[in-house]
Amino acid sequence: MKNIKEILEKYKNIALVGASKDLTKTSSIVMKYLQEYGFKVYPVNPSMKGEKILGEEVFGNITEINNPVEIIDVFRPSNEVIEIAKDAVKINAKVLWLQLDIKSKKAKKIVEANNIMYIENKCTKIEFEKYFN
Repeated sequence: MKNIKEILEKYKNIALVGASKDLTKTSSIVMKYLQEYGFKVYPVNPSMKGEKILGEEVFGNITEINNPVEIIDVFRPSNEVIEIAKDAVKINAKVLWLQLDIKSKKAKKIVEANNIMYIENKCTKIEFEKYFN
């Protein structure tokens, strides 16, 4: 299991599930921050599919992204994470990362059984700042 610093150094392609065009929302603040530090962020929000957030086309589901996705950064309620975990396996993601206050034992089992790293209850922006700023 890699540590968080290694994950953020190595993996630069992120699907951000629960993206919002409201730029005051946490997901948008994190997305903008990650973009500024060289991450390629693919926003995912079924109700905004085809629109743009911070210059990136919005996807309805992570399985629709045609490029490799390494980290799935989740800003959705814990009860939605199991389906996201199953999609993470489908696209061969490297990390399922659940934001603050999001946890799912079942999702953890699904991804870890498929050699996908699982991080819960941590913010990508806060962790990045901890190690790189």
